[in-house]
Amino acid sequence: MTFIKDEDKARIARAIQEAESRTAGEIVTIIAQEADDYPFLPLLWAAGAALLAPLPLVLLDLPFSALQVYQIQIVVFLGLGLLSRWRPIKMRLIPRSVKRQRAGRLARSQFVEQGLHHTEGRSGIMIFVSVAERYIEIMADQGINDRVPPGSWDGIVRDFVAKVRAKQTADAFVSAVERCGALLAEHFPAEPRNPDELPNHLVEL
Repeated sequence: MTFIKDEDKARIARAIQEAESRTAGEIVTIIAQEADDYPFLPLLWAAGAALLAPLPLVLLDLPFSALQVYQIQIVVFLGLGLLSRWRPIKMRLIPRSVKRQRAGRLARSQFVEQGLHHTEGRSGIMIFVSVAERYIEIMADQGINDRVPPGSWDGIVRDFVAKVRAKQTADAFVSAVERCGALLAEHFPAEPRNPDELPNHLVEL
């Protein structure tokens, strides 16, 4: 992703490596440009606008033929359909609940796809971000959830959001990794045998 430079990706990887040296947990960071392409909802908005397009003509009693009205509807549908594919507009058309549902679904699928549920001691933790949805979630496997109190991740998420709003995305990842690592080290300290089971680099979708 272009707004995270290569040197920042290296910082994130080093932060993960350092954090994992003090805990038996595994940390994976993932960033997605968007959780879904949302191909249908923008088209529904365009179709609705096209259906309503003749209404002003009728109210103003303008002399348009049926064919002309149909042509206007086609132009409105095609124009708005293309415009709604532009991400800034598209994301405004998608209900917040739908965006959160799709981002959460992608996070859960990535937790499995990245193998976080196969670590020794069920000790995987994922920091997942979907940019278009402005969504962040910290997801931990059962071994960690059994030891870390509920709500422990909330402050980390709030700090992440604040840094992203300040356009400090790389710093947000590094800080989240460090704080997650400290929390894991407290409840899930490193053991003599401490294999590095999962990749340390930022996974980009």
